[in-house]
Amino acid sequence: MELRLFDRDDPDWLRASLPMERVGDDFTIDTPLLELGTPYAVGVDGPTGPGHAFDPGRHAIPPHARGIVRTPHGQHRATVVDPAFDWGDVPRPHVPLDRQVIYEAHVKGLTKLSPHMPEELRGTYAGLAHPSTIGYLKDLGVTTVQLLPIHQFVSEQRLIRQGRVNYWGYNTLSWFAPHSDYASRGARFDGTGGVLREVKGMVRLLHEAGLQVFLDVVYNHTAEEGADGPPSSLRLIDNASYYRTGPDGECIDYTGCGNTLDCSEHAAEELVLDSLRYWHREVHVDGFRFDLAPVLGRRADGAFDPEHPLLRRIVTDPLLAGATMIAEPWDVGPDGWQTGRFPDGFGEWNDRYRDTARQFWLSDYRSFRHGGDGATGVGPLAHAVSGSEGLIASERGPLQSVNFITAHDGFTLADLTRYDRKHNEANGEENRDGTDGNHSYNHGIEGRTDDVAVQLDRRKSMRNLLGTLLVSAGVPMLTMGDEFGRSQRGNNNAYCQDSALTWMRWDRRDWQDAFLEQTRRLLQLRREHPALRPLEYGQTGQRVAGSSRLDWWNAAGLRMTIDDWDHSHDRTMQMLAESTPVEEPYSRVLVIFHGSPRDTRVTTPVADGATALELLWDSAADHQGAERVVPGDAVAMTAMSMRVYAVHGMPAAGAPAPTVMRLRSPASPPSPATTSPPTP
Repeated sequence: MELRLFDRDDPDWLRASLPMERVGDDFTIDTPLLELGTPYAVGVDGPTGPGHAFDPGRHAIPPHARGIVRTPHGQHRATVVDPAFDWGDVPRPHVPLDRQVIYEAHVKGLTKLSPHMPEELRGTYAGLAHPSTIGYLKDLGVTTVQLLPIHQFVSEQRLIRQGRVNYWGYNTLSWFAPHSDYASRGARFDGTGGVLREVKGMVRLLHEAGLQVFLDVVYNHTAEEGADGPPSSLRLIDNASYYRTGPDGECIDYTGCGNTLDCSEHAAEELVLDSLRYWHREVHVDGFRFDLAPVLGRRADGAFDPEHPLLRRIVTDPLLAGATMIAEPWDVGPDGWQTGRFPDGFGEWNDRYRDTARQFWLSDYRSFRHGGDGATGVGPLAHAVSGSEGLIASERGPLQSVNFITAHDGFTLADLTRYDRKHNEANGEENRDGTDGNHSYNHGIEGRTDDVAVQLDRRKSMRNLLGTLLVSAGVPMLTMGDEFGRSQRGNNNAYCQDSALTWMRWDRRDWQDAFLEQTRRLLQLRREHPALRPLEYGQTGQRVAGSSRLDWWNAAGLRMTIDDWDHSHDRTMQMLAESTPVEEPYSRVLVIFHGSPRDTRVTTPVADGATALELLWDSAADHQGAERVVPGDAVAMTAMSMRVYAVHGMPAAGAPAPTVMRLRSPASPPSPATTSPPTP
């Protein structure tokens, strides 16, 4: 190995090559020439044969480089950066899991169109930390900003040939250097670490506002792509120790991106941990969402192992203590769907929750409108909103389920109600890319329409989905712009669309302002009622501290029976959630889910000690009104809608714990629920 130093003003110009000394398994060098701002790389020579890809004629980026610059000829060099930063006395926000509300956002897309800041800050780290952006997020009521990848990334060769770009950022060049294109102009041209300082400044300002910062991290593959991809770092340094290869040295692809990190190898395992430690300790990042996380748990034979050393180390490493870890629990390798199988300490994106909610409120609604029967009874929905026990192991608890209706990948919330089919023609793949399993419903007209009745029906469906998400046990995740109904015109795979199609608009229509207010209201209700966010699963006949005791009632105000759970013809249920508080005041909430296409009257349950029911939210209403009824009264439910009531009055002292029907997943019978296959 040799260290290669380049000119600061022209990083294509090689100024010096210095041999490195081998000490055991390490290569080292001490030199005063590595000054701040100096571009550098390494050259590596080694054996030939299957699995090896050494090429000393190429300049490799050291994996731990904290800064990256682009040369005039399109290559990349590491740079020496100054790590110093004044964090002051700003503490990390401590947000208990049950209070977390994740807001998935794109650094550029969030503020690129914002009129509330100087133009040079729009679409940057500094723009995300601008007082107007922070004020918006605080006013909305989220606690945690989860950023799509900000590790330095590049566009795939295929996209470059097409004249397109990788907008989402899932094509990592370096796991330590921040993406420079998201920095303001002055920071980008400060080779001593201006980009890194802007990232740290963003984190500090978000922390000052009490907002957590999570990063979406891509440790499953790199930008070196397949065998014909552009070698830039790990492939040149030691391909066989970082990537999965077959007997003849061919790339094994469990990611759909050409290569797969081999986390059964010590070098790869240590690199992932080093990167996580750096971003958590040095950049003060609070949590990580792992893209295609099963890759990190695959043994040498390729099988997924929940006890994989890397997975265990991620959640037990003392240098990562306090960080939140969230797995995207699927990849495209063998047995790639692993939802519910990650070890304790990992939250998991719950795709079964997503599909169940969409089926109940959208797919089945379409079926009704076309003369069919809804395939989804209330049982699957009850299982989802009560925390997905069984899918998520009982000892892990409901907060290990990260519930979502939408994410960056797929339809937006508004588009779920506007389109029956994806419309990805702009991506240049003849609409072949993106999933066809959307469980969406256009409410009779594909795309935008001036039909007021269709518009109102769509908004009600959007409120049903959002309301379901925010009354469910688990950690909810919102996608940027869904809080007011952002559309991508039916594109459900906008990974290569860096334009107004994917940027968040800040000029809203009246109905969008009304929807935004509904989102704020639901987030407020969730904050105020711990019964909606239990720490533990309840136990039949027991009072478990931190859990919510759940009673289930049918439309007649009677306890649910097996027939009520199993049949899809009666799609009304009432969930009475009663908290068993640990550190918060007692709360009791009644949620009525009415998934029938017909208006009806629902008799509210007579619960122990309840004196009144106060309407907090009604998905059938664009603007909320007041209503107060006595338990046992009948209330008028609009077709395909839901309501949330506060239950006033306390249970009698010493009252026995209610009999709780345990709602478990199909993997843990007996179950009232069946769900469709997952859609990775």
